[in-house]
Amino acid sequence: MYSLEGKRVYVAGHRGMVGSAIVRRLADKQCVVLTSTREDADLRDQAATRRWLESQRPDVVVVAAAKVGGILANATYPADFLYDNLMIEANLIEASHRVGVGKLLFLGSSCIYPKFAPQPIVESALLTGSLEPTNEWYAIAKIAGIKLAEAYRAQHGCDFISAMPTNLYGPGDNFDLNSSHVLPALMRKAHEAKQAGASEIVIWGTGTPRREFLHADDCADACVHLIEQYSDAEHVNVGSGEDVTIYELAQLVCEIVGFQGEIVRDETKPDGTPRKLMSADKIRGLGWKPRIELREGIAATYRWFLEHKADAGR
Repeated sequence: MYSLEGKRVYVAGHRGMVGSAIVRRLADKQCVVLTSTREDADLRDQAATRRWLESQRPDVVVVAAAKVGGILANATYPADFLYDNLMIEANLIEASHRVGVGKLLFLGSSCIYPKFAPQPIVESALLTGSLEPTNEWYAIAKIAGIKLAEAYRAQHGCDFISAMPTNLYGPGDNFDLNSSHVLPALMRKAHEAKQAGASEIVIWGTGTPRREFLHADDCADACVHLIEQYSDAEHVNVGSGEDVTIYELAQLVCEIVGFQGEIVRDETKPDGTPRKLMSADKIRGLGWKPRIELREGIAATYRWFLEHKADAGR
Protein backbone atom coordinates (compact mmCIF):
# COMPACT_ATOMS: atom_id res chain seq x y z
CA MET A 1 0.00 0.00 0.00
CA TYR A 2 1.21 3.50 -0.89
CA SER A 3 0.37 5.81 2.02
CA LEU A 4 -0.71 9.36 1.19
CA GLU A 5 -0.23 10.57 4.75
CA GLY A 6 2.20 13.47 4.84
CA LYS A 7 2.67 13.44 1.06
CA ARG A 8 2.55 16.46 -1.24
CA VAL A 9 -0.08 15.62 -3.87
CA TYR A 10 -0.35 17.74 -7.02
CA VAL A 11 -3.75 17.57 -8.74
CA ALA A 12 -3.30 18.96 -12.25
CA GLY A 13 -6.69 20.14 -13.49
CA HIS A 14 -8.18 20.86 -10.06
CA ARG A 15 -10.77 23.26 -11.49
CA GLY A 16 -12.35 20.57 -13.66
CA MET A 17 -15.11 18.21 -12.61
CA VAL A 18 -12.81 15.24 -11.94
CA GLY A 19 -9.91 17.22 -10.53
CA SER A 20 -12.12 19.08 -8.07
CA ALA A 21 -13.69 15.79 -6.97
CA ILE A 22 -10.22 14.34 -6.34
CA VAL A 23 -9.28 17.40 -4.27
CA ARG A 24 -12.44 16.85 -2.17
CA ARG A 25 -11.62 13.16 -1.73
CA LEU A 26 -8.09 13.92 -0.54
CA ALA A 27 -9.36 16.15 2.26
CA ASP A 28 -9.27 13.37 4.87
CA LYS A 29 -5.99 11.80 3.74
CA GLN A 30 -3.68 13.97 5.88
CA CYS A 31 -1.75 15.05 2.79
CA VAL A 32 -0.83 18.45 1.36
CA VAL A 33 -2.83 19.14 -1.83
CA LEU A 34 -1.06 21.25 -4.46
CA THR A 35 -2.88 22.97 -7.33
CA SER A 36 -1.91 25.37 -10.09
CA THR A 37 -3.60 27.77 -12.47
CA ARG A 38 -2.54 28.57 -16.02
CA GLU A 39 -0.90 31.71 -14.62
CA ASP A 40 1.26 29.49 -12.39
CA ALA A 41 2.18 27.16 -15.24
CA ASP A 42 0.75 26.57 -18.71
CA LEU A 43 0.92 22.78 -18.79
CA ARG A 44 1.22 22.86 -22.58
CA ASP A 45 4.59 24.57 -22.08
CA GLN A 46 7.36 22.09 -21.27
CA ALA A 47 9.71 24.55 -19.56
CA ALA A 48 6.95 26.15 -17.49
CA THR A 49 5.68 22.74 -16.35
CA ARG A 50 9.18 21.61 -15.39
CA ARG A 51 9.84 24.82 -13.44
CA TRP A 52 6.61 24.53 -11.50
CA LEU A 53 7.19 20.90 -10.49
CA GLU A 54 10.78 21.67 -9.52
CA SER A 55 9.61 24.51 -7.29
CA GLN A 56 6.85 22.47 -5.60
CA ARG A 57 8.47 19.01 -5.46
CA PRO A 58 5.29 16.91 -5.20
CA ASP A 59 5.46 13.28 -4.07
CA VAL A 60 2.37 12.37 -6.09
CA VAL A 61 1.01 13.78 -9.37
CA VAL A 62 -2.55 13.23 -10.63
CA VAL A 63 -2.93 14.09 -14.33
CA ALA A 64 -6.58 15.18 -14.43
CA ALA A 65 -5.88 18.20 -16.65
CA ALA A 66 -7.19 17.81 -20.19
CA LYS A 67 -9.10 19.51 -22.97
CA VAL A 68 -12.45 17.71 -23.03
CA GLY A 69 -15.74 17.90 -24.91
CA GLY A 70 -18.42 15.97 -26.77
CA ILE A 71 -18.91 14.98 -30.42
CA LEU A 72 -19.43 18.55 -31.70
CA ALA A 73 -16.40 19.93 -29.87
CA ASN A 74 -14.17 17.12 -31.14
CA ALA A 75 -15.34 17.68 -34.70
CA THR A 76 -14.84 21.46 -34.48
CA TYR A 77 -11.42 21.54 -32.78
CA PRO A 78 -9.55 18.34 -33.76
CA ALA A 79 -6.10 19.94 -33.68
CA ASP A 80 -6.70 21.45 -30.23
CA PHE A 81 -7.94 18.15 -28.82
CA LEU A 82 -4.92 16.25 -30.10
CA TYR A 83 -2.16 18.84 -29.53
CA ASP A 84 -3.25 20.24 -26.17
CA ASN A 85 -3.77 16.83 -24.60
CA LEU A 86 -0.52 15.43 -25.97
CA MET A 87 1.44 18.37 -24.59
CA ILE A 88 -0.21 18.37 -21.16
CA GLU A 89 0.38 14.68 -20.52
CA ALA A 90 3.87 14.52 -22.02
CA ASN A 91 5.08 17.56 -20.09
CA LEU A 92 3.68 16.34 -16.77
CA ILE A 93 4.95 12.79 -17.12
CA GLU A 94 8.44 13.83 -18.25
CA ALA A 95 8.77 16.51 -15.56
CA SER A 96 7.49 14.10 -12.90
CA HIS A 97 10.25 11.67 -13.83
CA ARG A 98 12.88 14.40 -13.80
CA VAL A 99 11.97 15.73 -10.35
CA GLY A 100 11.60 12.28 -8.78
CA VAL A 101 7.84 12.05 -8.25
CA GLY A 102 7.10 8.86 -6.30
CA LYS A 103 3.68 8.08 -7.78
CA LEU A 104 1.76 9.36 -10.80
CA LEU A 105 -1.81 8.62 -11.87
CA PHE A 106 -2.76 9.39 -15.47
CA LEU A 107 -6.48 9.69 -16.21
CA GLY A 108 -7.65 8.55 -19.61
CA SER A 109 -11.10 7.94 -21.05
CA SER A 110 -13.20 4.99 -22.22
CA CYS A 111 -13.06 6.37 -25.78
CA ILE A 112 -9.56 4.82 -26.06
CA TYR A 113 -11.17 1.49 -26.94
CA PRO A 114 -12.11 0.28 -30.43
CA LYS A 115 -15.52 1.29 -31.72
CA PHE A 116 -16.68 -2.32 -31.98
CA ALA A 117 -14.84 -3.80 -29.00
CA PRO A 118 -16.51 -6.86 -27.43
CA GLN A 119 -18.72 -5.88 -24.48
CA PRO A 120 -18.07 -5.42 -21.63
CA ILE A 121 -14.70 -3.99 -22.65
CA VAL A 122 -11.70 -5.47 -20.86
CA GLU A 123 -8.41 -3.58 -20.47
CA SER A 124 -6.63 -5.82 -22.99
CA ALA A 125 -8.95 -4.60 -25.78
CA LEU A 126 -6.79 -1.48 -26.17
CA LEU A 127 -5.36 -1.13 -29.71
CA THR A 128 -7.22 -4.16 -31.06
CA GLY A 129 -9.39 -2.25 -33.56
CA SER A 130 -10.37 1.06 -35.13
CA LEU A 131 -11.50 3.97 -32.99
CA GLU A 132 -14.83 5.82 -33.11
CA PRO A 133 -14.20 8.64 -35.66
CA THR A 134 -16.24 11.24 -33.75
CA ASN A 135 -13.71 11.44 -30.93
CA GLU A 136 -10.55 9.86 -32.33
CA TRP A 137 -8.42 12.99 -31.75
CA TYR A 138 -9.03 12.89 -28.03
CA ALA A 139 -8.75 9.11 -27.93
CA ILE A 140 -5.36 9.07 -29.69
CA ALA A 141 -3.98 11.60 -27.23
CA LYS A 142 -5.24 9.55 -24.27
CA ILE A 143 -3.79 6.32 -25.69
CA ALA A 144 -0.45 8.10 -26.01
CA GLY A 145 -0.68 9.12 -22.35
CA ILE A 146 -1.30 5.54 -21.23
CA LYS A 147 1.63 4.28 -23.26
CA LEU A 148 3.87 7.11 -22.06
CA ALA A 149 3.20 6.24 -18.41
CA GLU A 150 3.83 2.59 -19.26
CA ALA A 151 7.07 3.45 -21.07
CA TYR A 152 8.45 5.48 -18.15
CA ARG A 153 7.66 2.55 -15.86
CA ALA A 154 9.45 0.13 -18.20
CA GLN A 155 12.52 2.28 -18.94
CA HIS A 156 12.96 4.26 -15.73
CA GLY A 157 11.17 2.19 -13.08
CA CYS A 158 8.70 4.98 -12.35
CA ASP A 159 5.61 4.06 -10.34
CA PHE A 160 3.29 5.59 -12.94
CA ILE A 161 -0.20 4.10 -13.37
CA SER A 162 -3.26 4.85 -15.52
CA ALA A 163 -7.00 4.78 -14.87
CA MET A 164 -9.67 4.79 -17.57
CA PRO A 165 -12.93 6.34 -16.30
CA THR A 166 -16.20 5.79 -18.10
CA ASN A 167 -18.59 8.68 -18.92
CA LEU A 168 -18.49 10.96 -15.88
CA TYR A 169 -20.97 13.51 -14.57
CA GLY A 170 -21.51 15.53 -11.40
CA PRO A 171 -20.95 18.93 -9.80
CA GLY A 172 -18.68 21.16 -11.84
CA ASP A 173 -19.67 19.54 -15.15
CA ASN A 174 -19.77 21.51 -18.40
CA PHE A 175 -23.35 22.37 -19.37
CA ASP A 176 -22.56 24.35 -22.54
CA LEU A 177 -24.67 22.80 -25.31
CA ASN A 178 -21.90 23.40 -27.86
CA SER A 179 -19.16 21.54 -26.01
CA SER A 180 -20.69 19.34 -23.30
CA HIS A 181 -21.15 15.60 -23.04
CA VAL A 182 -24.50 13.89 -23.35
CA LEU A 183 -25.77 13.87 -19.75
CA PRO A 184 -25.18 17.55 -18.86
CA ALA A 185 -26.42 18.55 -22.33
CA LEU A 186 -29.66 16.61 -21.78
CA MET A 187 -30.06 18.18 -18.35
CA ARG A 188 -29.69 21.71 -19.67
CA LYS A 189 -32.02 21.02 -22.61
CA ALA A 190 -34.70 19.56 -20.34
CA HIS A 191 -34.37 22.41 -17.83
CA GLU A 192 -34.61 25.14 -20.47
CA ALA A 193 -37.53 23.38 -22.18
CA LYS A 194 -39.35 23.17 -18.84
CA GLN A 195 -38.68 26.86 -18.12
CA ALA A 196 -39.91 27.86 -21.59
CA GLY A 197 -42.99 25.62 -21.49
CA ALA A 198 -41.79 23.81 -24.62
CA SER A 199 -43.61 20.72 -25.87
CA GLU A 200 -40.50 18.74 -26.83
CA ILE A 201 -36.74 18.39 -26.64
CA VAL A 202 -34.55 16.97 -29.40
CA ILE A 203 -31.81 14.42 -28.84
CA TRP A 204 -29.09 13.46 -31.32
CA GLY A 205 -29.32 10.17 -33.20
CA THR A 206 -31.59 7.19 -32.72
CA GLY A 207 -31.35 7.06 -28.93
CA THR A 208 -30.34 3.40 -29.08
CA PRO A 209 -26.60 3.57 -28.26
CA ARG A 210 -25.85 2.34 -24.76
CA ARG A 211 -23.63 4.28 -22.38
CA GLU A 212 -22.25 3.75 -18.88
CA PHE A 213 -22.14 6.62 -16.38
CA LEU A 214 -20.24 7.21 -13.15
CA HIS A 215 -20.52 10.08 -10.69
CA ALA A 216 -17.34 12.17 -10.42
CA ASP A 217 -17.14 11.59 -6.65
CA ASP A 218 -17.12 7.83 -7.22
CA CYS A 219 -14.39 8.31 -9.82
CA ALA A 220 -12.34 10.35 -7.35
CA ASP A 221 -12.72 7.66 -4.72
CA ALA A 222 -11.51 5.04 -7.23
CA CYS A 223 -8.52 7.19 -8.17
CA VAL A 224 -7.39 7.55 -4.57
CA HIS A 225 -7.92 3.81 -4.07
CA LEU A 226 -5.69 3.04 -7.08
CA ILE A 227 -2.95 5.42 -5.92
CA GLU A 228 -2.89 3.62 -2.59
CA GLN A 229 -3.43 0.04 -3.76
CA TYR A 230 -2.23 -0.43 -7.35
CA SER A 231 1.17 -0.52 -9.01
CA ASP A 232 1.37 -2.16 -12.43
CA ALA A 233 1.80 -1.28 -16.09
CA GLU A 234 -1.71 -2.06 -17.35
CA HIS A 235 -4.35 0.64 -17.05
CA VAL A 236 -7.46 0.00 -14.94
CA ASN A 237 -11.06 0.61 -16.02
CA VAL A 238 -13.10 2.76 -13.64
CA GLY A 239 -16.83 2.36 -14.18
CA SER A 240 -20.17 1.32 -12.75
CA GLY A 241 -20.47 -1.90 -14.75
CA GLU A 242 -24.00 -0.95 -15.89
CA ASP A 243 -25.30 0.93 -18.93
CA VAL A 244 -28.48 2.51 -20.29
CA THR A 245 -29.62 3.64 -23.74
CA ILE A 246 -29.40 7.34 -24.56
CA TYR A 247 -33.20 7.43 -24.84
CA GLU A 248 -33.58 5.82 -21.39
CA LEU A 249 -31.11 8.37 -20.03
CA ALA A 250 -33.13 11.21 -21.59
CA GLN A 251 -36.30 9.86 -19.99
CA LEU A 252 -34.63 9.67 -16.57
CA VAL A 253 -33.20 13.19 -16.85
CA CYS A 254 -36.56 14.62 -17.94
CA GLU A 255 -38.30 12.87 -15.04
CA ILE A 256 -35.82 14.30 -12.50
CA VAL A 257 -35.88 17.78 -14.04
CA GLY A 258 -39.68 17.74 -14.26
CA PHE A 259 -40.01 18.18 -18.03
CA GLN A 260 -43.09 16.33 -19.29
CA GLY A 261 -42.88 17.01 -23.03
CA GLU A 262 -41.92 14.70 -25.88
CA ILE A 263 -38.40 13.44 -26.53
CA VAL A 264 -37.76 13.71 -30.30
CA ARG A 265 -34.93 11.82 -31.99
CA ASP A 266 -32.96 13.67 -34.70
CA GLU A 267 -31.69 10.71 -36.74
CA THR A 268 -29.73 12.99 -39.09
CA LYS A 269 -27.19 13.40 -36.26
CA PRO A 270 -24.54 10.77 -35.44
CA ASP A 271 -24.99 8.10 -32.79
CA GLY A 272 -21.32 7.51 -32.08
CA THR A 273 -20.22 4.12 -30.75
CA PRO A 274 -23.15 1.63 -30.53
CA ARG A 275 -22.23 0.50 -27.04
CA LYS A 276 -19.47 1.34 -24.59
CA LEU A 277 -19.65 -0.69 -21.39
CA MET A 278 -16.35 -1.33 -19.65
CA SER A 279 -15.59 -4.41 -17.62
CA ALA A 280 -15.31 -3.56 -13.92
CA ASP A 281 -13.81 -6.92 -12.95
CA LYS A 282 -10.26 -5.67 -12.47
CA ILE A 283 -11.07 -2.75 -10.16
CA ARG A 284 -13.61 -4.88 -8.25
CA GLY A 285 -10.77 -7.36 -7.71
CA LEU A 286 -8.76 -4.52 -6.19
CA GLY A 287 -11.48 -3.96 -3.60
CA TRP A 288 -13.37 -0.96 -5.02
CA LYS A 289 -16.97 -0.45 -6.18
CA PRO A 290 -19.13 2.65 -6.76
CA ARG A 291 -21.60 3.91 -4.17
CA ILE A 292 -23.75 6.49 -5.99
CA GLU A 293 -26.76 5.17 -7.97
CA LEU A 294 -27.46 6.84 -11.33
CA ARG A 295 -30.84 8.31 -10.32
CA GLU A 296 -29.41 9.64 -7.05
CA GLY A 297 -26.37 11.08 -8.83
CA ILE A 298 -28.40 12.83 -11.54
CA ALA A 299 -30.74 14.33 -8.93
CA ALA A 300 -27.77 15.67 -6.93
CA THR A 301 -26.19 17.04 -10.10
CA TYR A 302 -29.43 18.81 -11.04
CA ARG A 303 -29.56 20.42 -7.60
CA TRP A 304 -26.01 21.66 -8.18
CA PHE A 305 -27.00 22.94 -11.62
CA LEU A 306 -29.92 24.90 -10.17
CA GLU A 307 -27.66 26.50 -7.56
CA HIS A 308 -24.93 27.38 -10.08
CA LYS A 309 -26.80 27.70 -13.38
CA ALA A 310 -25.71 31.30 -13.91
CA ASP A 311 -22.17 29.98 -14.40
CA ALA A 312 -22.80 26.37 -15.41
CA GLY A 313 -23.11 27.00 -19.13
CA ARG A 314 -19.95 29.03 -19.49
